[in-house]
Amino acid sequence: MLVNLVGGKLLSRIETVLLVVHILRFSGILIPLACLSDHKPKEEVFLQFLNSGRFSTQGLSWFVGMTSCAFGFAGGDAAVHMSEEVANPSCVIPHAIMLSVLRDGCLGFAMLIAVLFCVGNIEDALNSPTRYPVMEIFHNTTGSLPGSMLMCSILLIIYCCSLMGLRAAASRQLWSFSRDRGVRVSIGRVSLSQALPVQSVILTVVVSSMLALINIGSFVSLDDILSMAVSALYLSYLMFSILLCYRRINGDISQYVDSDDDVINMPGAKLAWGPFHCPGVWGIAINAFAILYIIIVVVFNFWPSEVRPSVGNMNWSVVGVGGSSFLTSYTTLHVPDTSIPGLSGNCRYKQHA
Repeated sequence: MLVNLVGGKLLSRIETVLLVVHILRFSGILIPLACLSDHKPKEEVFLQFLNSGRFSTQGLSWFVGMTSCAFGFAGGDAAVHMSEEVANPSCVIPHAIMLSVLRDGCLGFAMLIAVLFCVGNIEDALNSPTRYPVMEIFHNTTGSLPGSMLMCSILLIIYCCSLMGLRAAASRQLWSFSRDRGVRVSIGRVSLSQALPVQSVILTVVVSSMLALINIGSFVSLDDILSMAVSALYLSYLMFSILLCYRRINGDISQYVDSDDDVINMPGAKLAWGPFHCPGVWGIAINAFAILYIIIVVVFNFWPSEVRPSVGNMNWSVVGVGGSSFLTSYTTLHVPDTSIPGLSGNCRYKQHA
């Protein structure tokens, strides 16, 4: 919070330093893991499939387990929420998103292969008394408590550093929602001295900190909240992807032509492509694949991890998402005073798609 409030202008420089730390952290974890651990045979890594949930088929078990991987891609669009503070956002933001996914996807895949070879006994890792399998893996790797604590501290430091960017993006999203009068307008008030939405930053930190305290009382409740967050994010992606695919097929999006007289991509105005898009049938195919993938993720994200779950390990996120969706729909349809009217008139400026 202090970095976002006091050092807001230094945030980009700090994030650049953290990128270097992120790469060094990757090497600091991967090298000891690969060099010190006992390696499993490649046949066990690539040919053995587990079905700990006792589902009827391996395919069904794979789809249920895939939702854990989907969590890593949730929030990949965070840079979009900073677009009003970025120079030339129509080019910079898409490139930042694609490059970050490509870079971290390659690093994550390399780490995944290393962990699969070095995990040791999977049941021991899953049933670790710390409730964090990664700690058990590090302890088996180093064979000492100080060594495993050092490797865990590297992860903890980078996680804490990543909160700077997450808080910045989340506060701008809340500020934008307040500007659209979705929440109290005062929450989105921008400080004249700092040129930052101070109240949005503070409220974001307070709410997220309170949610983190749930972990003290119940791991299950926190897991359900995280599952709800992933489902909500992917549902928001689904709505956008369906609308974009529909507009593509109907040919409602034209090529952008620079003209001072045109207002584009605003309520009531025409839609135009920005400088970063995939044209033609390939763009439609990518959107269709994204829609299919999101539907699969959302559906299986509501499934429990076992065929016959108990009350303690049941996935209750569907109740939260369903209840929130019902209340939101009811409020929008039957309480018009709280409906979102859209962007205010002073925000009508030309912006590439």
